[in-house]
Amino acid sequence: MAGSSNSAPVSSIHTSSETGRLLPSATKCNSKEIDLDVSLPSPYSKSYVFELVITDKTHYRRFLYISLTLAFVVLALGLVPHFLPQNNRHHGHSKNLTLALNQAITFFDAQKSGSYPSNSPISFRGSSGLQDGNSSNIHADLVGGFYDSGNNIKFTFPAAYTITLLSWSVVEYHRKYADIGELEHIKDVIKWGSDYLLKVFVPPTAKSDPSLLYSQASLVGSAGNDTKNPVPNDINCWQRPEDMRYKRPVSVCNETASDLAGEIVAALSAASIVFKQENEYSQRLIKKAEQIYEITAKEDRIHRAITYTTIDACGGEARKFYGSSGYKDELVWAATWLFFATGNHTFLDYATTNFAAAADDETTTDKGIFYWNNKLAANAVLFTRLRFFRDLGFPYEKALGLSTNMTDQLMCSYLSKQNFNRTPGGLILLSPGTGGPLQFAATASFLSKLYNDYLTLLRRSSWNCTNDGFSLEMLQSFSTSQINYILGDNPRKMSYMVGFGDHYPTHVHHRSASIPWDGQYHSCAEGDRWLHSQDRNPNILLGAMVAGPDQFDDFSDEREKTWFTEPSIAGNAGLVAALVAHHDPPRSSASNGPNLGLDIVGIFEKVHLDS
Repeated sequence: MAGSSNSAPVSSIHTSSETGRLLPSATKCNSKEIDLDVSLPSPYSKSYVFELVITDKTHYRRFLYISLTLAFVVLALGLVPHFLPQNNRHHGHSKNLTLALNQAITFFDAQKSGSYPSNSPISFRGSSGLQDGNSSNIHADLVGGFYDSGNNIKFTFPAAYTITLLSWSVVEYHRKYADIGELEHIKDVIKWGSDYLLKVFVPPTAKSDPSLLYSQASLVGSAGNDTKNPVPNDINCWQRPEDMRYKRPVSVCNETASDLAGEIVAALSAASIVFKQENEYSQRLIKKAEQIYEITAKEDRIHRAITYTTIDACGGEARKFYGSSGYKDELVWAATWLFFATGNHTFLDYATTNFAAAADDETTTDKGIFYWNNKLAANAVLFTRLRFFRDLGFPYEKALGLSTNMTDQLMCSYLSKQNFNRTPGGLILLSPGTGGPLQFAATASFLSKLYNDYLTLLRRSSWNCTNDGFSLEMLQSFSTSQINYILGDNPRKMSYMVGFGDHYPTHVHHRSASIPWDGQYHSCAEGDRWLHSQDRNPNILLGAMVAGPDQFDDFSDEREKTWFTEPSIAGNAGLVAALVAHHDPPRSSASNGPNLGLDIVGIFEKVHLDS
């Protein structure tokens, strides 16, 4: 059952190659009469078998020796890779992951709000949302950021998660990004998001004043549903963001929205590591993260004994799209990333002390899933990383040991079909009741490949799950299978990332992609004809990963069926992370150990035993 916390035993699967058989030599049958319905006896009693005549026994023996030698060589070549050390082997990938990664990052260029850059690779976008923040309820500069999906709303909660995950992928695999020329591209995307996140928090001007989070989960934009007096908003109006004329209200939260605040802290902290070479900007990100964390942690202590508020208490309309199930995982996530960004053990103390409580607070349906609403599985991987490569000892052993056990069980759950079901085509169904299975499969692929790399560096080839053992080969096979499925190795032979391959969704639920970039203003009423049109989108939303198929691998390429065809920045963040994790490492990477393209020490630059 999906979400089960206990890993059921899994039977190991063993395969062996079929063995060929050699027919016995005919020379052993020379003294026996064999009835082959041949009317005349042969004068070559030792050389006649099934009408084959051998006139030169020397050449015949030579032929047998050569044939057997060639057969042995072929067999040996087939077996040699299986006996090579795991560290020195690279798993080939049939997909062009360099192209796929470039396209997946490019999707974020199409989602940018604000003053649109002139050097963007997207030709059907322009400046938009230039008045965001100047609504009737507040006056603030909230220009920038990303539109969440196919609508024109900016949600802070999933946007912050997106920046955290993209930053994590750079912290781990920046060498790969650089090797294929995508490092500056991904850093530009991250900075576009982190610049915006710097704007959404307003510290109090006086001790009596509250802090404010201009939250787009909470949001900038409106999803109003007043059917009696409908007014244009970001949901009922099918319009390019460049043509928006309707009001875009802003939802405001205070510091008690700790899940939202925690994710923003994590994003700013992780991004500060990405930009550590740009010291001034990096320090600016850290300073803002520490400000938010200090206020949020204080509120956590005050409200710990009472019912604690989450983003849903202040998110307004946003809860219909991104309702939060809790806040403890975000606070632990925030403290963990702030520890890596600063080296301050106070943050690690909080994270490790509260990790078990966060695990207890995890909902059953979220267990084993890493996405915008649940960071616990990913935090366990980060703690395990710390334990493996920079063990700090007392007093962190218990929490870090718990995290390692949790990570091992997480990987076991991915490999065991008793924990999570699969579609007939092999896609793991981590949250079958919510739709959009690809976003969950992508993050599972990322975490499993990342953990595979950790274990490879430690020269571990297997581990145990309850009564069964699993190998890195099996983990690698799983993680690769999920990426391959997304990119076209599925029953429909369809790439679920737009623009990749010859067969991909062409009716993506996306306003900018579906309305022609013709230099003309299109009203909401005009936009409806594009929403309901059976024609393909006039603009290719390159790199967008759609929600994906159903549990039977069925998919309907229809613009109005959002549960199939709508992309999101949170989903694409997981895809980018998984793609770079699976990309081949730089060939020139110098290392005494396995060449994985992984920066194992960069994240620990500020971490010391005696901090």
